[in-house]
Amino acid sequence: VVPPPVLLEDDWIVPPVLGGDRIVPPVAVEPELPGGQVDVASPFYIERPPIEERCKQTILQPSALIRIKAPRQMGKTSLMARILHGASSEGYRTVALSFQLIDKAVFSNLDKFLKWFCAYVGRELRIPNQLEDYWDDIFGSKVNCKDYFEKYLLAQIETPLILALDEIDRVFEYADIAEDFFGLLRAWHEESKRRAIWKKLRLLVVHSTEVYIPMNINQSPFNVGLPVELPEFNLEQVKDLAGRHNLNWSDKEVEDLMAIVGGHPYLVRVALYHLSRQDLSLGELGETAATEGGIYSDHLRRHLWNLQEVKELKAAMKEVVNAGNGKVQLKGMLAFKLDSLGLVKLEGNECYPRCELYRQYFRLHL
Repeated sequence: VVPPPVLLEDDWIVPPVLGGDRIVPPVAVEPELPGGQVDVASPFYIERPPIEERCKQTILQPSALIRIKAPRQMGKTSLMARILHGASSEGYRTVALSFQLIDKAVFSNLDKFLKWFCAYVGRELRIPNQLEDYWDDIFGSKVNCKDYFEKYLLAQIETPLILALDEIDRVFEYADIAEDFFGLLRAWHEESKRRAIWKKLRLLVVHSTEVYIPMNINQSPFNVGLPVELPEFNLEQVKDLAGRHNLNWSDKEVEDLMAIVGGHPYLVRVALYHLSRQDLSLGELGETAATEGGIYSDHLRRHLWNLQEVKELKAAMKEVVNAGNGKVQLKGMLAFKLDSLGLVKLEGNECYPRCELYRQYFRLHL
């Protein structure tokens, strides 16, 4: 049997603590290729205080509703996973639903959508489907859905339920369903303040863009609860992440990387992964990042394809990147959509490229 290698102190990377006050032993790790949700046990997840702790404490409270908003690939789903992990460690039931998984046909009408929603939550809780016993057309879809949760699903469980709704932006595309569904979520939240059965339900809503559909402020779940906007990484956080990739960087090296990609979590992680594996140097990254042969080529081409699919978005992004170092005022919907893609930053009514990488690439290709 080959004995395990002896780790020197400089080789240790301490992962974040998960659940309670349990201390995770230091381990030596290989860099992870970024993509999608960061595993809850990953040492490459960077906390953005006080967000994680505040969310962890809030979700444990009756009537909790947390709204996480940030552009794509900023870490929303990874944060959501950590909130659910913490709640599970406290004995709570959890159900995570990504609206990107729902077939388009499910959105054909409100009744079909709410039946699917009830059936999905029940299946994740391993509770048999009893929709036929609780669905009566005379009462309408929203009352039926409320009754199914109140008199059946919530009644079957002893501990609180965290219902995490990811990529809920998808519902914005279906205005008729959106108004009724979001109004239902708000009604459940209000019910939880006065009725014990609804105190079991805690809501976690995750979206990429501003809510651009018209809604009655008293029927919207987007103006109540704890709002969380995920910021980009700052210099210290990028430096910390570089250290976890075994890169002993100076502030100047961190600044050089951030001059290219800003503090965008995904773009930073991709760079540090390749730099730590010595696929290229920081200088070479600066020269090739916005080229077809660079480490971001697939990522940039996907964004380019998305822009080319929508003529108005393509024209808007072209206007933004060709504005030099200035800012551009776009029509509200276009600015929101570019922001949700993570391509621009919004400042008041104006927007500008999220990072120099995007400015250079799209100036050449749009």
